[in-house]
Amino acid sequence: MTNAAYVTVDVFTSERFAGNPLAVFPDARGLSDEAMQKIAAEFNYSEVTFVLPPEDPANSARVRIFTPTMEIPFAGHPNVGTAFVLGQRNELFGSPVGDTLRFEEKAGLVDVKLHRKHDVVVGAAIRAPRKLTVGRSVAAELVARCASLDAAAIRLSTHAPVFASVGLPFVLAEVDGLDALAAARPNAAIFAEAADGQGNGNHDFSLFLYTRSTDRPWQIRARMFAPLDNVTEDPATGSASAALGAYLVSLLPDADAKISITIEQGVEMGRRSMIELVVQKSSGEITDVEIAGRCVDVMQGTIRL
Repeated sequence: MTNAAYVTVDVFTSERFAGNPLAVFPDARGLSDEAMQKIAAEFNYSEVTFVLPPEDPANSARVRIFTPTMEIPFAGHPNVGTAFVLGQRNELFGSPVGDTLRFEEKAGLVDVKLHRKHDVVVGAAIRAPRKLTVGRSVAAELVARCASLDAAAIRLSTHAPVFASVGLPFVLAEVDGLDALAAARPNAAIFAEAADGQGNGNHDFSLFLYTRSTDRPWQIRARMFAPLDNVTEDPATGSASAALGAYLVSLLPDADAKISITIEQGVEMGRRSMIELVVQKSSGEITDVEIAGRCVDVMQGTIRL
């Protein structure tokens, strides 16, 4: 029988039992792809990470990210949480752990900076591994049906619902205020219909709804639904937040900008999360997206295989 040690952390929060839970296997050597997928399904968190030695010794580790149903190339809270866990170790696969890490992932290299307070790791900041890509737009009526909302609740003044990604694609859609956001309820049957005609890659159809006020446009409230991936709702989605922040900054008329953004998520689930972004725009293009947040330890244990 093989035993595999894990730890769990709550990500994008400094309070235990808030934020987004994550299971991390700090040494996943010996686990097959099938075992990783079964473990992710057993936890039933939005993601579980498995840490392996890097293929290039210049990097810190290879990190694989699994949802309950599939492996994905990149995600925000798994990277922040994994860095938090590994940053508490003295060494990683024989190399000392400093203030920076670099993860090899399917989406590319992910640079990480650990955040410390009084020499104790309290969180991390990562950089999105890919440039902003904007895909096809999605009919507002279809988005509204996915979220069980009236079509009038989808706000179109800034942009139409659209696929966007900095490593993982999401449909981004603005809704008309906090009441509309709170009223959203995912309809899995309509999501399946949307994925059949609108899906992007193998990530099916994940919907990131948000709202913001004109006087505080960079303080955003959001919800993320991915029922086709067995994630009815996610309390914190760093990859979606990064895509949204990058997309909104790309729409600004300024050729150059550096915008700090706070995205609050998970409130309606009772798991409030705070995601901090810094988006850099130079000569009309998004050149850098940083995703940061705090974490707190929750559990540790062993899975028997």
